[in-house]
Amino acid sequence: MSVNQSGWKPEMGDATTSGVMPTFTGNRALMLDEALIFEIGSGETTGVDIDAGPDLPSRLGRHARSGAIGLPGLSEPETVRHYTRLSRQNYAIDLGLFPLGSCTMKHNPRLNERMARLPGFADLHPLAPVDTTQGALELIHQLAHWLVTLTNMDSVAMSPKAGAHGELCGILAIKAALEKRGEGHRKIILVPESAHGTNPATAAFAGFKVEDIPATAEGRVDTQALKDRLGPDVAGVMITNPNTCGLFERDLKEISDAVHAAGGYVYCDGANFNAIVGRVRPGDLGIDAMHINLHKTFSTPHGGGGPGSGPVVFSKALTPFAPLPFVERQDGKFVLVEEETAGDHHADSFGRMVAFHGQMGMFTRALSYILSHGADGLRQVAEDAVLNANYVLRSLDTVLDAPFGASGPCMHEALFSDSNLADGFSTLDIAKGLIDEGYHPMTVYFPLVVHGAMLVEPTETESKAALDQFIGAFAAVAERAKAGDAALKSAPHFAPRRRLDETLAARRPVLAWKEPVAPVAEAAE
Repeated sequence: MSVNQSGWKPEMGDATTSGVMPTFTGNRALMLDEALIFEIGSGETTGVDIDAGPDLPSRLGRHARSGAIGLPGLSEPETVRHYTRLSRQNYAIDLGLFPLGSCTMKHNPRLNERMARLPGFADLHPLAPVDTTQGALELIHQLAHWLVTLTNMDSVAMSPKAGAHGELCGILAIKAALEKRGEGHRKIILVPESAHGTNPATAAFAGFKVEDIPATAEGRVDTQALKDRLGPDVAGVMITNPNTCGLFERDLKEISDAVHAAGGYVYCDGANFNAIVGRVRPGDLGIDAMHINLHKTFSTPHGGGGPGSGPVVFSKALTPFAPLPFVERQDGKFVLVEEETAGDHHADSFGRMVAFHGQMGMFTRALSYILSHGADGLRQVAEDAVLNANYVLRSLDTVLDAPFGASGPCMHEALFSDSNLADGFSTLDIAKGLIDEGYHPMTVYFPLVVHGAMLVEPTETESKAALDQFIGAFAAVAERAKAGDAALKSAPHFAPRRRLDETLAARRPVLAWKEPVAPVAEAAE
């Protein structure tokens, strides 16, 4: 007989000393089942009792509410408990290792958070007069200096709000440069199969046509295929380095030289800069533009802890086309160069990406991270991240198939496939099984060049003990999948919710709550 969620089975007999069978609640010990807030409270009630006010004339006019507001009325304890229970269902880097590949979900030092909350940074208004914000502008200017220094590029645009926003910034600069040269007819952007998925989307959004460049058997760009496609219609290439197979593109300088000789530009996706910061300077590889995810490399909050920030560094060739505004030091003071003050020295800018300059909280956190680590510390970040990824790869390559395990050391992440699992078992089963082991699943089914891909990025902030625990859990689930353990097909068993129909959830998601419709009464026959 089946076990209900409270763990009681009919054949167990009386579940309590009083002989009363337990009530099914959906709870699992201290992991409490949580209803929607609309199901907890009623729209017909309020959480507090308020005496009727004096009968005064309304000043709301046509804005006065004429019907129910449509929100549930809850007491304070009900409200607090609801959101606390929901928060306990989140997985976070402060709870355990976050193995998402190509996302660099690492610990955010609390020092960064304290600096971001300092008066003058936390309460800064974007329209504050420049004379009253000299400290903040100096901080932005100093962070820009270190980003340019670490990458050996010529300039940086600080305003893009995230990685994909930064990609668009770089591509728009390339587009402006081509139009300035009278070569707006170049409409092809080459994107290797090993690049990030946002790259082709960005190029297409900017009005370019995307053509794929295949990967080699070892997971890197097919350099010869890329060279063969270069021509007068190619605007440039978008390449990710290290790439999404977890490998360093060692031919990038050769690729850059070939693209430049053909009249194009090189955009580098810098999402994986964490693996090479302090070790490799992208400017030395011939890069023309590259975004830097501050929320990845420089440990500002990621995802729900955002907002993000994606500054873009530019080569000397693209600097004149970078967006406004930017911070500049003039006569001992820091100023924001806007459209009205750009003058002739920045007349070719393609415009601006955002209304204001960027995310002050992210800038403060990133500079705190850089200054607290120093040059040697940032170099160690990359070295430890690569060491941890290779430890994961070599610890599991005898359990799971590692498609590019023979391509040399990996960089920031270890890539596996589901090719050696039992018939009927796949990457999805391992991902769901990891939830029962207490871990958020790794990145699944990406990159697309690997069937059933499983991408793990441990980052540098995990200890060997933490990695060993994760490796043990991952290996145990993989062995179950290889052995054909049927229970794995219905995992997770210990999460607040059981396995969803992934296809149905994607194609017909229920995103809004609606009042249940009472069944229509039918006359008896």
